[in-house]
Formats: sequence, C-alpha cells, structure tokens
Amino acid sequence: MSKLLTARELKEQASLVDLLSRLGYQPVPKRGREKMYISMLRDNDTNPSFSVNDDLGVWFDHGAGKGGNIIDFGLAYWKHLGFNEVIKKIQDVCAIDVAEPRILRPRKPVKVNHVVEKVRPLGAHPAITDYLKSRGVFEVAKFYLSEVYYFVEDENDVRKHFFAAGWLNEHNSWEVRNRYFKGCMGHKGITVIPGHPKKAALFEGFLDFLSWRYENPEADHNVIVLNTLTLLQQGIAKAKAFSSLDIYFDRDKAGKAASRDFMKALPYATDRSAAYEGFNDYNDKLKSNLKAVPIEKGSPTNFFANVKVPFVR
Repeated sequence: MSKLLTARELKEQASLVDLLSRLGYQPVPKRGREKMYISMLRDNDTNPSFSVNDDLGVWFDHGAGKGGNIIDFGLAYWKHLGFNEVIKKIQDVCAIDVAEPRILRPRKPVKVNHVVEKVRPLGAHPAITDYLKSRGVFEVAKFYLSEVYYFVEDENDVRKHFFAAGWLNEHNSWEVRNRYFKGCMGHKGITVIPGHPKKAALFEGFLDFLSWRYENPEADHNVIVLNTLTLLQQGIAKAKAFSSLDIYFDRDKAGKAASRDFMKALPYATDRSAAYEGFNDYNDKLKSNLKAVPIEKGSPTNFFANVKVPFVR
C-alpha cells in the first residue's frame, strides 16, 4: 500500500489535465495557455466554461464562479468524500505511487507578472458595475471595493490587460474578482476591517461579507475575511483576540468542515450559516432574494447612508 501524499506534495506532483483525462474529460480545441472543458461539475453546461491552467495548477468554472487547485476540484467532484479521501482518490486515479522511486512532474516554470496600473473608485467601468449588481452588492461595495486595472506579462513578455473589482489584504496585495476570474495581485492574505474590540464576524470571501453587510448595515463587528479557506488557521489565530465570534462560512463540504475546525479551536464561536439556510453561501441567498423581489421605481437609494467605513485607503 502506497503512502498517502500530503496536500502540498499532491499539488506539486499531480496534473489537473492528466486527472481530467483519466476521468474521461478532454478539452475542446483551443489555442492559448488555458484549456477549456464542458464543465463536469454542473449538469447544465452546454458551452465550454471550465478552464484549466496546468502550468499554474489551477482551474475556474466560469458558470459556477468558483475555482481552485487540484484538491479543490476533487472536493467539488467527489462531494461524498472527505479531504484525505479526496487526496487518496486523486493519487490513485493519477497512479502516483510514492513507495517507488519517481521523477516528480516538474512544474513548468512560468513567468507571470501581475502589475497593477491604476486603481479607481467603483462606477467607472460598466462591466465591473454590472458584475457587482448581478451579485446584488454594488451599492454596499462602493464603500469597500475599488476598480483595479492591471496587466499580466507572460514568459514571452507579452502583456494582456485586465480589470476587476478589488480589495486589499493584510499584505497590501489586491484580491481581485470579476465575472470570469478570481485571484490575487501579490501575496495571498486575510483582509481585516476594524470594528468592535470584542466581537468579530468571519467570512470566506468578500462577496459573502458584502452580502452580510447589505442585510446588516448597522453591525459594528470587526470583520475578518479569509479570502481563501487555506488561511483558516491564520484566521483562527486572529479571531482569538475576540470574545464573541460569528462565522459565516459556506454550507458546502469544505465550508462545513472549516466551521467545525474553527469551533473546535474556539468553542465559544457561533456558526451563523443558518442565516442563509437552503443556499450554499450568503451571496447565493442575496441573489435569490433580489430575483424574487423586483426593485420598485422610486424606492430609496440611500439604504447604506448610515454604513460606517472603518478604514481609509
């Protein structure tokens, strides 16, 4: 019986494209770095909307608005399996046996420079505005997000220009997101928005925080946004400074596991995900509510007039 790889070893050795091929999925013909597939995570995909960059070891499902590394894919694909079971499954499917001498799959060195060119207040670019409006958070996002314009330079020094909604993390790096992409311009990190000295609310991502803020404009919690569940332990370390903790993680397998781990470390924390019961996350609930209740003409537009911005850029 072969030894179980660690998560880091698996990400270094396994190939997303190889895994998908062994599972019976082939990309559609397309030039460029990314390979496109009909999404195998959704039943209603008819146009290729699942992209894979095997050089970087990442994927993104444009229809679902979610992505990640090879382990994140495994958790989404084999929903009934736990974290370690998914690692073993990927290891078995890709026929990676660490009990035998093996030349590791070298991760192709890729020169990808992300350079932020300019930052503007929200509202200047219609595509960013439309994206945030489609998520139901544009009005409140104006207090927290900015428009980030940047370019990506590949190993051939070819520049491609992009734009997205962005927010700063603790490393002063921009976490960016638009309708088709989610990433970070620099070092991944947690975003902390100062508030009440004794209580804090924690979220996986900014869309969920903004959805909560939409429904709770008067809340004065200190806010901790992980920006990725891989920073859960760092989030727990920051949360120890507060005596009252509300957690709003996703209701999928990964989110529920993170909630359990969080409350195991800090038993006095409270899982508040019942606020969006029946939905995967807070933003899914908000989007559903917006579709169900059309905005009437003449309705007030200053709902967030009393929202306090706890920091200045």
